[in-house]
Order: sequence, then structure tokens, then C-alpha cells
Amino acid sequence: MVTAATTSQDVRRQVSDAEWERRVDLAACYRLVAMFGWDDLVFTHISARVPGPEHHFLINPYGMFFEEITASSLVKIDAEGNKVMDSPYDTNPAGFTIHSAIHAAREDALCVLHLHTRNGIAVSVQDEGLRAYSQQSLFPLASLGYHDYEGVALNEDEKPRLVADLGDANNLILRNHGLLTVGETVADAFLAMYLLESACQIQVLAQSTGQTLREVPDPIVAGIKQQADKVTRGLGGKLAWPGLLRKLDRRDPSFRD
Repeated sequence: MVTAATTSQDVRRQVSDAEWERRVDLAACYRLVAMFGWDDLVFTHISARVPGPEHHFLINPYGMFFEEITASSLVKIDAEGNKVMDSPYDTNPAGFTIHSAIHAAREDALCVLHLHTRNGIAVSVQDEGLRAYSQQSLFPLASLGYHDYEGVALNEDEKPRLVADLGDANNLILRNHGLLTVGETVADAFLAMYLLESACQIQVLAQSTGQTLREVPDPIVAGIKQQADKVTRGLGGKLAWPGLLRKLDRRDPSFRD
């Protein structure tokens, strides 16, 4: 019988310190997504590249709720979604389709975070997409792409178009589908999603008032990229992320197992 304790000990012995640290960060990211209410049962994924020369990645066990995921339960897979390390858990290779395309195309995309938030989908169906209605919106607008809906993301032929639509941006709105962010660290990908989802939520709330909405002036939007880099670059890992880990530790530290 496999228990959480024995699994944690076994996995910890088999991986490097760097991989274990990444596992803890990724498990924390899953828990935070659940804590903020952004999860969609078991139907989205967050992936992270394993440190080292191999093109290996960590992803959630198929069927496990985000609030249940731990560092040791994450499954190590290759670029095709095949398990490369013994695990009692299964994965959904089809769920890695979007992630594998981005990881392959973007060396800086260490973490790929894809969600089906209600506010994100609500904005994704709007012809004009994300609007500059709030300060929060300016940060994703500084690095944002759009990808048209092509059905459930299982088609290998869609990968080049997805990658092209993301380009060198860190935020992607998947039309009629959801949101996606990438980051050089798990912390950066999470902070990007926090800002993108916040901007979408504010937009939906503002639109629900039925009032005429005031947008941030174009000159400010045009100049935000340099400001955004200064305000957010690296701060996810240096400031917000340690605080988020402390919050998780107070609530339930089992993500570290």
C-alpha cells in the first residue's frame, strides 16, 4: 500500500534538492489556485520544468483535486507526456498538449499555468478582450496575446498557432476557453495569473454596473511596459511568494510532503 508519508520519503530520496524545491513551489501553486477559487475540478493543469539538462516536467496527478496535491504526488514526465519516474499516480497526456508546445518554444517558460476561471472566460468571449479599466489590467496588457478557439486542445496541429499567438508575451487569453500565463519561476507565473484574473474580475464587475466605463488614457497604457517590468519583475519571488507560502503553511502545510 502506498501512503503519503512513504511516497514523500521515497520521492525525496530520488530527486535533487533543486527538483524538490521546484516540486514544493509547484504544489504550492496548485494549492493557491484552489484557495483563490480558480480551479475547475480536475480539468486544468500547471506544469514546471525540472531543473537539469533533460527535458522533463512536473504536472499534477490526473483526477487529484488541486487542494490535495503535494510535492511528492507531482508526476515527472517527458516532452510527450510519458512518465519518466515511477509513480503510483496516472497523468492525462492530452492535458499536457498546450504546455508541451509552450515549454518547447520558450526556454524562459519554466512554468506554464492554464486555468478556466469564470471571469477569464467571460472576458475571453468579448470581442475587445481585456480593456484598460484598472491599474491591475495594465500589467497583463503590457505582455498579452490572444488565441482563437479551435476546440478541445488535443490537436497537435494547433501547437504552432498557439505558440505564434503567445509570441514573447507572458499572458495569453484563450478565446472561449480561459487564461494562460508563463514565468521564469513558478512564483512569476502565479503573480502574472493573479494580475490577469484580477483584471478580468474587475472588468466583469465594472461592466455589470451598466454605467459608462472610463478607460486608462492611451499614453499611460502605451508607456506601461517599462513601468510594469520595474514594478513586477522578480517581485513575485522576492516579496509576494514567500508571504503566500507562509499563508499556506498556516492553513495546511501538507503541500510540502
